[in-house]
Amino acid sequence: MFIPLHDANSLKHIRLQYVTLGMIAANVIVFLITALGGEATTQAAALSLGYIPSVVFDHAELPAQYVLIPENATYITYAFLHADIWHIGGNMLFLWVFGDNVEDAMGHVRFFLFFLICAAAGALVHGMVDTRSNAPLIGASGAVAGVVAAYLILHPRVKVWILAFGRVPLRIPAWIALAAWIALQVVMFLLAGDDEVSWAAHIGGILAGAMLVLLFRRRAVPLFDREIVSPAAVEVVTPDMRGETTPQGPWGRQ
Repeated sequence: MFIPLHDANSLKHIRLQYVTLGMIAANVIVFLITALGGEATTQAAALSLGYIPSVVFDHAELPAQYVLIPENATYITYAFLHADIWHIGGNMLFLWVFGDNVEDAMGHVRFFLFFLICAAAGALVHGMVDTRSNAPLIGASGAVAGVVAAYLILHPRVKVWILAFGRVPLRIPAWIALAAWIALQVVMFLLAGDDEVSWAAHIGGILAGAMLVLLFRRRAVPLFDREIVSPAAVEVVTPDMRGETTPQGPWGRQ
């Protein structure tokens, strides 16, 4: 639908978005390890670390050679696996453009927890749609969808550069691009049926992100780009009959 390029939205509370950068680095490292190992390694990683609803909901069991971690841990580990360069590239680009400001609004620790919870929520909704599915779910899309939802609630008025339809450069308010993206996820979830993309995971991440941003943001961070401005008392100085100045009250003459 669109490719995000840049947002003119400087950091206000942190100097460096090192959790966002760390998540990107972790995903890239895992992708390189699995990709360099070949197709067999990628498939083994998907079975061992991917989220498989039928296994989590006890409808099936993994062959012993693929059991590396507790099955419930795959609610998180699946988010660090990707199928190909386009899969990881799209997810990491969204995280790069929008993750830093969400991290800025929450702080490092809460953003780290936010990312993981959104990933888990995406897996949960995906699994609940079809608890008997044997297909491994992989990719950070659920967590990134949560980041998108949080950014939309925090900074809808910020102008972002995008490539619309992957070709047309536009600078538009974030709410137009992100609300349209979220609407597409909902429509595809309702209409797609069987598909290689887990729209359900996106929906789970969006719902979690929209709720958690209300709890995890710093108290001083406003929603919807609203600035909280308190009226300041102003001292008014007027000359008196003797040519001297007499201070007045903060709201005019006392």
